[in-house]
Amino acid sequence: MELNQMIQLIVQETGISQRQVNHTVSLLDEGNTVPFIARYRKEMTGTLDENQIRSIQERLAYLRNLEDRKLEVLRLIEEQGKLTDELRQDILAATKLQTVEDLYRPFKQKRRTRATVAKEKGLEPLASFLLSLPAQGDVVMEAQRYVDEEKQVLNPEEALQGAVDIVAETVSDDPNVRAWIRKETFSHGILVVEKKEDEPSEKRVYEMYYEYSEPVRRIVPHRILAINRGEKEGILRVKVDLDATSVLTFLEKTYVRRPTSAAQYLKTALEDSYRRLLAPSIEREVRNALTETAEEQAIRIFSENLRQLLLQAPVKGKTVLGLDPAYRTGCKWALIDDTGKLLEVGVVYPTPPHNKVVEAKAVLKGAISKYCVDIVAIGNGTASRETEEFVSEMLKEVDRDVFYIIVSEAGASVYSASKLAGEEFPSLDVAERSAVSIARRLQDPLAELVKIDPKSIGVGQYQHDVSQSRLTDSLQFVVESAVNYVGVDVNTASPSLLQYVSGVSKQVAKNIVAKREEAGKFHTRAQLKQVPRLGAKTYEQCIGFLRVVDGDNPLDKTPIHPESYDKVQQLLHRLGLSTQDVGTSDIKQQLQQVDVKQMAQELDIGEPTLKDIVDSLLRPGRDPRDELPKPLLLKDVLTIDDLSVGMKLQGTVRNVVDFGAFVDIGLKNDGLVHISRMSDKFVKHPLDVVSVGQVVTVWVSEIDAKKMRVGLSMVEGK
Repeated sequence: MELNQMIQLIVQETGISQRQVNHTVSLLDEGNTVPFIARYRKEMTGTLDENQIRSIQERLAYLRNLEDRKLEVLRLIEEQGKLTDELRQDILAATKLQTVEDLYRPFKQKRRTRATVAKEKGLEPLASFLLSLPAQGDVVMEAQRYVDEEKQVLNPEEALQGAVDIVAETVSDDPNVRAWIRKETFSHGILVVEKKEDEPSEKRVYEMYYEYSEPVRRIVPHRILAINRGEKEGILRVKVDLDATSVLTFLEKTYVRRPTSAAQYLKTALEDSYRRLLAPSIEREVRNALTETAEEQAIRIFSENLRQLLLQAPVKGKTVLGLDPAYRTGCKWALIDDTGKLLEVGVVYPTPPHNKVVEAKAVLKGAISKYCVDIVAIGNGTASRETEEFVSEMLKEVDRDVFYIIVSEAGASVYSASKLAGEEFPSLDVAERSAVSIARRLQDPLAELVKIDPKSIGVGQYQHDVSQSRLTDSLQFVVESAVNYVGVDVNTASPSLLQYVSGVSKQVAKNIVAKREEAGKFHTRAQLKQVPRLGAKTYEQCIGFLRVVDGDNPLDKTPIHPESYDKVQQLLHRLGLSTQDVGTSDIKQQLQQVDVKQMAQELDIGEPTLKDIVDSLLRPGRDPRDELPKPLLLKDVLTIDDLSVGMKLQGTVRNVVDFGAFVDIGLKNDGLVHISRMSDKFVKHPLDVVSVGQVVTVWVSEIDAKKMRVGLSMVEGK
């Protein structure tokens, strides 16, 4: 398949125009990154977004891998001297890897089977005789010709059995047969699940699947992953049932074209082929396909949740007291100023078994007063709710207005024990570093969370049951997308943040920081060209996403790429302005009156690029996260005894899964809003309604005090 054919296929599959796909493929092949193409090559791509560009990138990679596999298969078949022109055309025309593998299957080197044993005995011609369905001739008499004691074929029946084995394998290798049965299994197969062995009474996680069945075509992704896990743990037995009647009818229509003496043996071979070879093989393929689809869905949900978590609104300009709760080892605390700088750390013991509440209050109230703390950030791990009760009571005794918030500490322990944290805070112990991380992830979630392996952040479902390499690739893309969407201050960013900037490697990120520490702050974007290993291509890819906030050129703090600076100067000149007017009220009034279409023609620049330039000049220091709702700050604690059905509350979405969303309303366990209670209208997926970090209004619909579970609704009275 030539590149043009691949492009045509992508056009058909995506509905994106050929011009857009052509340009996108060219840009990708030139080594441009997805964020760079999406932001700075809009005229070429027709303003495709990052997800569309990535889908083209992934599909192109698949088709190129497919092409490599085709060439390999053609070579392997040709080496056997069995490659026909028709087979070559079929392989070259394939658009799916499954089709190529089906075509290659008859020529694949197999382990020793009943059919290979029969072939070694010279029975292949007899199998061909059966398949030819001769109108005349006695089958048994024909089989007599193959009786040979030396080859251990002692009688005609043994010869016929060997021929039947060969026919059965031949039929099971037929790509058309496999395709039909695979489709039939997807359409009419039933996934049947049952309990495999006795389970401890306290562990009944998979109870709903002890006697469970559902059509293959209807089963939803999260159930597939749950069933797979139960099977892997040895608790569930899983199979795919399909009524064999339709399959055998199809096989007989395909192979038994007329009634002859060979037909009964052929029918025996067909039934054996399906029950012994095809059914188990197709069942594996169907289950693998279901798993792959389920994994893609789980990865998509994890990725979307991660993006929303990374892009939560930062709490800027606030001094934060971070608390990492614990019982025996005490609550570690860290004070962070409004710039993220660590001021002081310590430990208090307000929780059991110590219960030193008075002493803890004295220490923390002193710190709050000394540093003018605005917010207390409490990690949501062990002893979180006991610590929350303590903080709530303590804040009532503080003169100034201080709020508290529960912060997800998922991944904080991973970061605290990492080499990176050790380099950042060599004098702190692990728990103290965790308290710092909890405080900082409130101030700037993105800058702090990029220090943690995305898989450790825990905002998905069944993340350990999916392809880890595919999950890593997807989450990596999400982090890169989020970082480049927000932009990075090159004079304050850590190497952890810089390495996600378009085109910047880990080593280049370290080199940027080293250059900054050696020569002082960067005053212009152009100075980054002096950074070791930051070559021309890397500079082109990254520079638009790097900001020099208080530099010599006001344009350097905007998302405008330096390649467009000349056009910006021309635009400002036409308006009677200069770069020094960037950010002033004068430039805003002038720019708001610009006719983008006309001005783009005058400046010989694309409309999308000019629109981005105008938007950047209107809000030069804009952080897109500032426009999002702020996190929910609290002053008092809530217990399950305070709840009643119908009570209206506000909460923060902590996780979104296929069947609903978990919302933190201030209890030890998050409440569940089932997908059926998210709206008065039909909801296809919870992500269409809510996102991680979103503050939502909910009503209590169910209370199970014994299990500490609360059901919530986003629709009053539902």
